[in-house]
This record gives sequence, C-alpha cells and structure tokens, in this order.
Amino acid sequence: MSNPYEIRVGEAVSAMGRLLKDPEQTQEVFTIVRALSGKSILRGHNRFTRTSMGKQIIDEQRNLLTVLNDRDYLAGLPAGSLGRAYLEFVIANNITADGLVEASEVQADPIAAEYSLYGSRLRDSHDLWHVVTGYNTDTSGEDCLLGFTYAQTRNPGIAFIAITGGFKLFREGRRGIFKALWEGFRAGRTAQWLPAADWETLLTRPLHDVRESLNVTLPFSYPRLSLAAAVCFKTA
Repeated sequence: MSNPYEIRVGEAVSAMGRLLKDPEQTQEVFTIVRALSGKSILRGHNRFTRTSMGKQIIDEQRNLLTVLNDRDYLAGLPAGSLGRAYLEFVIANNITADGLVEASEVQADPIAAEYSLYGSRLRDSHDLWHVVTGYNTDTSGEDCLLGFTYAQTRNPGIAFIAITGGFKLFREGRRGIFKALWEGFRAGRTAQWLPAADWETLLTRPLHDVRESLNVTLPFSYPRLSLAAAVCFKTA
C-alpha cells in the first residue's frame, strides 16, 4: 500500500455489508476502522506519547493483555475493584482478552505495526471501557460504546460503524438508540482520555473511584434499551 493513510471508502462499505450480514465477524470491524482511519491513529499515537503516562507505558513496554489474561490475579483483587468487575464481566459474557487480538490480526496493518503499542493497548482495553462506561456487549451497548470511543479517538471508521449500526437498530425497533448513542458520544467527550489511562493501577481500585477519577458518567438512556446492561451496574 503506497499511502497507509489513504481513506478507502469502497473497502469499508464492502466490509460493512459483510458485517451487517453476520455481526459475529468481528474482523470486519477492524477492516472498516483501518480503511477509514486516515491519520487519526497517527494523531492518537502522538497525543499518547506526549502524556506522562504514555511515555511511562512505552518506556516500560507494558503489555496490558498479559495482565487481563491473568484471571488468578484478577480474582485476588478486592471485591468491588475494577479488576474484579472486569473478571465478572468477561466470565458473564463468555469472552477472553485474546478474542479481539485474533480478530485484529486477520489482516496485516502497516499503521498498527508502526504504532503497535498504542494500537494494541487501545484494542486490549476495549472490554475495560465496557465495564467503566456501563455498556454491555449487546448490540445496543456495543453501538453506544462506539459513540463514546469516537469521541475519544476521532476515528472516522468508528463513527461510520456507530451510525450504520444505529440505523440498523432503529429499523429493528430500538427507537431510542440515537439518543443513547448521542449520550455515549457526550460522555466520551467529557471523560478523561482513556487511551492513556494507567489501567494496571486502576484495576486495583474500586470501580466507582475509577469512574470518578476518569470523569465517566453512567448512561441514562441505554439501560432502557437492553436489560443486559444490569451486569455492568451491579458493581456501581
């Protein structure tokens, strides 16, 4: 690829068509994001390296995935902590921290390779964002989290998926999805910048303290769209 920052609309639209036919094809999400990212990943990486925590993470070459995969460690954290809430979340939803890694590695990405630590940390913290924001893994929750994520990353690919998903959910009868999606975007805009969060330390702290320190507000409209949201609120 001559220009790794080129916007490839056709590729994104084709991948979206496949994703709409089978929402379980998570790799299509990464295809869409990569096709429409432009320079948003570069800008995010540069912002990351300008933060004191980002510099520390790079200097220490931290691997968040290793920590999130250590379920014995997470189980030993205090009740009510982010780490325990995360463990309960992945068990309840039958997911693993490796799931997104497998999906993201289906297609090589020269941009991700250049900014691998920033990109992998953003990917690996996805389910932590679920827990902290209060959005579950149901379709409405994923869509609202995308709204939050777009506000944080300003990645056009994320916006494309969120809006397209919103229209699909609306047609399926989720009449309040766009209100909930807008709330997710606003919450992401007012929260601290999560890509540079010290997740390794935050895992040990009470979940309500983490939300307060990151200035994350819990959603109001989303719980009305899905009863599945209850699992995210039981530790609030």
